[in-house]
Amino acid sequence: MKIKILHLYPDLLNLYGDKGNIECMRKRLVWRGYDAEVKTYTCLDNNFDLSDIDIVFIGGGSDREQKIVCDKLLAHKKEIKNYVENDGVLVAVCGGYQLLGKYYKLHDETIEGLDILDIFTEQGKKRLIGNIVLKSEFVDEEIVGFENHGGRTYIGKHTPLGKVLYGFGNEEKTGYEGVVYKNVIATYLHGPLLPKNPQLCDYILSKAVSRKSRNFTILEPLEDALEKTANEYIVNRFKRN
Repeated sequence: MKIKILHLYPDLLNLYGDKGNIECMRKRLVWRGYDAEVKTYTCLDNNFDLSDIDIVFIGGGSDREQKIVCDKLLAHKKEIKNYVENDGVLVAVCGGYQLLGKYYKLHDETIEGLDILDIFTEQGKKRLIGNIVLKSEFVDEEIVGFENHGGRTYIGKHTPLGKVLYGFGNEEKTGYEGVVYKNVIATYLHGPLLPKNPQLCDYILSKAVSRKSRNFTILEPLEDALEKTANEYIVNRFKRN
């Protein structure tokens, strides 16, 4: 079986080790015997097509780069929304997370979002920076990462990715981080996210494989001793503070 991963605008949204997330997904598929193909869509491309895509990834960038990307993606808003509503797997990190909402209000302008999620973001007075640890209902292990965002994202009635055990989260006050909607995972966590959290990576891959194959049951376990040790070190270091 071939799983196709589409990396949107790696030429602009590339601040936070997003290629590490792409490579993590690809390798964990290959190690299990799947044929994993990575495709990219850049500012110079004009063949936007999600019809044969299994996972879409949108990374993070500066406010200026986000505005450029959002202006381009708005032309494909209907196709992206249809992909999501038909259980397409989409992973959005930091700036990509903000772009999925209704808008991102800066101090001097408002960036129109894709309106895929019923959320919105507003610029805060200070940046929220530091390591972060989450407890999530979607995986057994705690999720770790690094956050660096000036925006405060308000998720309304959406289900959060997790409860903040250490760090700031969506908007510093409610104690929750990210959004899970259908097969969308949207989060401020980077560093990159997926190599630090193999269970979360496998959760995403499982959604993509099960969407493509009705006979799918479970991903074959991998030897993740080093990944688990690294994850536990971060959890133990910051949770106890």
